[in-house]
Amino acid sequence: MNRNLVRGLFLVAISLAFGLQALRYPIGDFSRAGPGLFPAMVSGILLVIGAATVVRSFFVERVRLSINFRNIAIILGSLCGLALISTYVNMIAGIVFMVFFSTLAGSSYSWVRNVKISLGLVAMALALQKLLGLNLPLY
Repeated sequence: MNRNLVRGLFLVAISLAFGLQALRYPIGDFSRAGPGLFPAMVSGILLVIGAATVVRSFFVERVRLSINFRNIAIILGSLCGLALISTYVNMIAGIVFMVFFSTLAGSSYSWVRNVKISLGLVAMALALQKLLGLNLPLY
């Protein structure tokens, strides 16, 4: 099976799943955005990227699709760990766990890179909490 084609079809499916749900909410307009505008826009962009990936897959060399269940388990474990640690400790610890654990699925491991990614994600979470007023259990 062609990995590029499957990747594009997966992006299209995800964009349609979220985009069709976004249409259930009022869209509004750019001067008075409704709750469905942002998810509809992101889904539309993702749909274009997915469609371009599908078309491109017919013009580039086929890449064999291989499924690595170990990496899937690592990524799922890192997301479950983020949820559990965020619930019982705090979100900053959950973010750090997620970054360090999920990179075990990659081909190279760098604790310096993981620290930088963790700091960036914690900074984004702090910005979402302080600037947008989201209720995030960061500390």
